[in-house]
Amino acid sequence: MRIGSFLSLGPHAFHRIAFTEWGDPDSERVIVCAHGLTRNGRDFDFLARALTQYSRVVCPDVVGRGYSDWMEAKQDYGYPTYCADMAALMARLDAAQVDWIGTSMGGLIGLLLAAQPNTPIRRLVLNDIGPFVPKTALERIAVYMGSDPRFDALADVASYLREVHAGFGALTAAQWNHLARHSARQIEDGSYALHYDPGIAVPFTSGPQADVNLWSVWDKVQGPVLVLRGGDSDLLLAETAAEMQKRGPQVEVVEFPGVGHAPALMSDDQIAVVRTWLLS
Repeated sequence: MRIGSFLSLGPHAFHRIAFTEWGDPDSERVIVCAHGLTRNGRDFDFLARALTQYSRVVCPDVVGRGYSDWMEAKQDYGYPTYCADMAALMARLDAAQVDWIGTSMGGLIGLLLAAQPNTPIRRLVLNDIGPFVPKTALERIAVYMGSDPRFDALADVASYLREVHAGFGALTAAQWNHLARHSARQIEDGSYALHYDPGIAVPFTSGPQADVNLWSVWDKVQGPVLVLRGGDSDLLLAETAAEMQKRGPQVEVVEFPGVGHAPALMSDDQIAVVRTWLLS
C-alpha cells in the first residue's frame, strides 16, 4: 500500500487530493474505487487487497474527505468539482483505460464520467446507486450529514458508525473498528471528530431535497455495468435496478439480501462478485 497526492484545480483555488494505491504501479490494468458521501478511500482496503493480484488499485479521498484538502468555498463541494478532480486523477495515473468501482456518491461520479464521449472508463461497477435516487433517502442522509459530533474514544466512533451506517450489513467487530479508525481524526483536546469537512453538507442541505433523475445520463453509457444492490436499500430501489437492465448499456444486477445502503464490499462473497465480474 502506498499513499500519494496531487493538486487539482477547483472553481476558486487549487486543492490537494490524497489517494491510497495498491498493487503493481506498472500494471496495465487500473481500477479506481470511489467512496460514498461522508466516507473515504480506506473503505476499500479489503476489496483493494483482494484485487492487487490482478490490478493496480487506486482509492482517492474525494475533496473534503479523509486526507484531501477542505474547500474554502463550501458551495464548491459538488459533482462538477468531483468529476474534474477524478479526471485529473485518471490523467495522473497515465492509464489509457480504467475500471471504476463507485459506492453511492462515488458511483454517481463514475456514471457521469462514463457517459462522456471518449471516456477512459472501460467497465463500471455501481454499488447501490443508479440514475434515480428518491428524495426520501436523501432526506435520511441529510439528518446525520449536517452534524459534527465529538467522541471520547474510537470505540464511540465505531458505535456511531454502526448506527448511521447500519445499511452496510452484518460487519464483524474488526471491520467496524477498521472503519472507525479511518473515519475519525483526533483534534487538539484529544477527542475525535469525523474525518471529513462538515462543510460538505452546505450545498447538500441548502434547500429542500428532490428526487435525483439522471436517466438521460444513463442512456449515454456504453460499456458494461455491474450494479450491486442492498436488498433493503432505500436509495437504489428494486424498480430502478430493473429499469437499468431494460435500457442503456449491458447490465448485470446482483442483490445482497439483508443489506441496505450500501454493501460495504468487505465480505468474501461481495468481493468475489466484483472480482469475478471484472475478470470476466
